Amino acid sequence: MKKINTAQLKQLVEAAIFVADTPVTKQQLKETVLNEFTVADRTLSKVINELKLDYQPRGIQLVEVASGYRFQSLDALSPWLSKLWQENAPKYSRAMLETLALIAYRQPITRGEIEQVRGVAVSSNIIKTLTERDWIKVVGHKEVPGRPALYATTKGFLDYFSMASLSDLPNVNAFENMAESIASDSPLKVLNEAPSE
Repeated sequence: MKKINTAQLKQLVEAAIFVADTPVTKQQLKETVLNEFTVADRTLSKVINELKLDYQPRGIQLVEVASGYRFQSLDALSPWLSKLWQENAPKYSRAMLETLALIAYRQPITRGEIEQVRGVAVSSNIIKTLTERDWIKVVGHKEVPGRPALYATTKGFLDYFSMASLSDLPNVNAFENMAESIASDSPLKVLNEAPSE
């Protein structure tokens, strides 16, 4: 096995992640671009952490998602970067987002359980769309009459929303704080707090 110095290793790892079509794991790096070199796991982790720090002040970030490492632009820049593409970002119905949220937070979950929480039937198109986008998949069947499918999120879901694991999902407190801040900024609150004349 050949040796590689830290500067060369950093360049090779950076380039490999940059040119890859999909996120790359440390194991994939070791089995492909680094397979000719002797590289300790600790050294590889150190180089990746250095790259994360190098990119921190820039418009591009090195992030870890469920499927590995990838470069992506800062979320704050998306209003301007979206002008590079002519098509509009897809709009998702409230029903689809509610269904996806229930699957993400309560997985594994059946369609019937989703319908019970939402109080309305879940359209087959919603399940089909979420499955085609590789955001959800069937992970088994519940041991009850009819053996309904159990749905859970996929690595594709985590990758799309830039999460490394389900523990990165916002917790209930984050939602409550967001709702409170939205309510405190609302024009009605400002009107209600305005001094009467």
